[in-house]
Formats: sequence, C-alpha cells, structure tokens
Amino acid sequence: MGIYHTMNSNYKIILQDIQAIMDRDPAARSKLEAVICSSGLHAIMAHRLAHALWKHNFLLAARILSQIARFFTGIEIHPGAKIGAGFMIDHGMGVVIGETAVIGNNVTLYHDVTLGGRKFYDENGKKLEKRHPTICDNVTIGSGAQILGPITIGRNVKIGSNAIVIKDIPDNCTVVNTPAYIVKKSEVKEETFCSYGLEPEKSSAAAPAKTAAKKSVKHKQKD
Repeated sequence: MGIYHTMNSNYKIILQDIQAIMDRDPAARSKLEAVICSSGLHAIMAHRLAHALWKHNFLLAARILSQIARFFTGIEIHPGAKIGAGFMIDHGMGVVIGETAVIGNNVTLYHDVTLGGRKFYDENGKKLEKRHPTICDNVTIGSGAQILGPITIGRNVKIGSNAIVIKDIPDNCTVVNTPAYIVKKSEVKEETFCSYGLEPEKSSAAAPAKTAAKKSVKHKQKD
C-alpha cells in the first residue's frame, strides 16, 4: 500500500516534470517528443522510481536502477536524493547529484552540473548525515557549475556556468565565477526563466552593442 501510494504520487510529479520541459526548453515541440527524446526526463523518471524503492528500504534494487539510468543517460542521481516537482535537466550529460542532496520545486540544471560533497566525516570520524547541498525553489544552475558541501542555495538564485559554490547563497541572487561571488541581488521574488544563469536584459542589450561595434570596425576599415 505504501509503495503504491508513492508511485501514484510520482506519476503526478512526472507530469509536472514534463510540463517543465515544455515551459523552459524552446526545442521541445510536444510532450510526446519530450517523453521519447529527453534524456534528462528519462533520468528523472528513473530516479522517481529508484527513490520510491530507496524510501521503502529496497536499497540494492534502487542502486541498480540508478546505475542503469546512468548507463543510458550519462546522468548520475543517487536514489537517496530528494527532488521536488517541475525538475528539469537540460542536455544532461555529466550531471551528478549526491545521496543527501535536496532539491526544491521548479529547479533547472544544465549539463555537467555537480551537486557534490566536500567533507564526509566529522572531527570524531563519524560519517556526516548531510554531505550535499540543498537547492531551494526556482533555481537555475548553469552548465559545469559545482555546488559542493551541505550548503543552502536560496530561492530564485541563478548560478552561472562553471561557478564553484561552497558557501550559502541567499534568495534572489545571481552568482558567477570561481570561487563564486554574488553579482546581483534582486528584489524580485519571482522571475522569468533565464537560461544558463544569464539576465535576459543583459543578453538582449549585448546584441545591439556587438552589432554597433562591428559596424564601427567596418567603417574604420573602409576609411
């Protein structure tokens, strides 16, 4: 009865995962295409089942299922990781999510993201219960970023590509570079989705600037 209830709940969550692809991936033309072709969705679906097995103490079966999913998708999610609804992994190859990671709702990861650990034992040699990060709701993590240790990433945070984050990040921030630092703290609590952790106004503003620069160079060359 317990595992049946869990699977029924997972079905409803997977529908939200599919909708997340439709909302955030401009290349997705239909839900059917997303279900058939999205390796990120395949990994998430496998994880939902593996996590249900893990919660009901079928530990070996859960690990085997997660390894099969890793083989076919290139995405490694430990069955112990807790992941909320509306989760999307875009492209996906190389993503690693550790055992004690906790991920909220409407989170997006790009390829090569690691939610990993830094320290595994305390000063007394006892294994730490919490070793991996907690990612709150509405977070976007760009490709190649590494979020390491039992830290908390606040709501509505955007983390740029290849950033290495080892400290807590408050809500409504944009974080870039290695080591990561905050470049903007927004007062806006709910924002439109931004791919690769970039501000849409910056990317749109950069295009005219580049065009103007090219025209200026061509003009100088003609002179």
